[in-house]
Amino acid sequence: MKLSKQKLPLFVAFVLACFGCSQEHDVKTRSFYLGFTPFPYDISEEAVNYVYDKIETEADIINHHFDNGVPWQEALTGAPFSQAVIDDWNFRKTHTSASLKVYLSVTPINFSRDGLAAYRGAQDNMALPAPWNTYQFNDEPVKTAYLNYCKRSIDFFKPAYFNMAIEANLLFFNNPSLWTNYLEFHTYIYQQLKAIYPDLPIFTSVAGAHLLDGYFGGNDHSLQRLAALQLMDYSDFYAVSFYPYLSGFLGNPYPENTFDELFSISPKPLVIAETGYVAESFTIDVGAGPVSIESDPAKQQNYFKDLLQACEKRKAKFVINFALRDYDQLWEDIGSPNDIGIAWRDSGFYDENGNARPALSTWKEYFSQKYQP
Repeated sequence: MKLSKQKLPLFVAFVLACFGCSQEHDVKTRSFYLGFTPFPYDISEEAVNYVYDKIETEADIINHHFDNGVPWQEALTGAPFSQAVIDDWNFRKTHTSASLKVYLSVTPINFSRDGLAAYRGAQDNMALPAPWNTYQFNDEPVKTAYLNYCKRSIDFFKPAYFNMAIEANLLFFNNPSLWTNYLEFHTYIYQQLKAIYPDLPIFTSVAGAHLLDGYFGGNDHSLQRLAALQLMDYSDFYAVSFYPYLSGFLGNPYPENTFDELFSISPKPLVIAETGYVAESFTIDVGAGPVSIESDPAKQQNYFKDLLQACEKRKAKFVINFALRDYDQLWEDIGSPNDIGIAWRDSGFYDENGNARPALSTWKEYFSQKYQP
């Protein structure tokens, strides 16, 4: 074929365009942001700065996760929050890189997931003062105060994603007598927030292990799914919190179809609101006696390989690995050898000495890929 001088530039442009398309096609992509909470491994400025610095270079989203109570009275009346809350918020904001998406999570449910969240004042998780210790979720002061708290939180942090209730389905699991009142509250908060922030994704997270058959003895996973789906009626995303070793499987292999089954429960856009897998064995007292969970770095890496592959298949929005580095030093500082916190202590991508684990290479393999929603 002979090309005229007039057609030659068009032909060259066509070839270059096709070559460019081919190069673009060969670039690996991921559909989801990858991030951490800034949970420190020690009570020191060095530890805090270490975590924020690592997040800036190894993540593109940060989760400011508040599971430590609500300033109920101040939120109700419009009074200033305690200086401890203000200092915490300011510190987080000034240390968060502008390059990171912000995912903000708060909750009206206590850490035990069986009642109203504790009071946050000069300290975290303080006892509820009167009359808050008598209120139900659907009482007007509770609804008004929590809505105000969410608004103040959103206006301050300006998040790209907002979780209004952490693992809310566990309230149904732990204290089903409160569920009807909670659903009324949940519906009200969601509808009010969406009216004010129509473009902000607002959702609740659910504990995924309780939705799967075989993960807990005596757990009716079908009933748990129904409760979770009630929450999804007023949630923009299907946000899953998942720690598979904290279940009847302990550190043993989970079923091969776990992610297919878990991710198919709701058709809404998927996010992994928080997750993790321990890389060391530990023993915890769950009330009925000590339970030992056997794990190692290889199990942790295998979990993240499975998870991230499944998230790409499902086109998830983001994935949050809760702990960046093991917090053995913090554990010693606070003197909690038998506290529930041991369940996540060794789930970092860096061990207590700052040595990288194999799971970090899997994380970085995905992180190096171009983000393509």
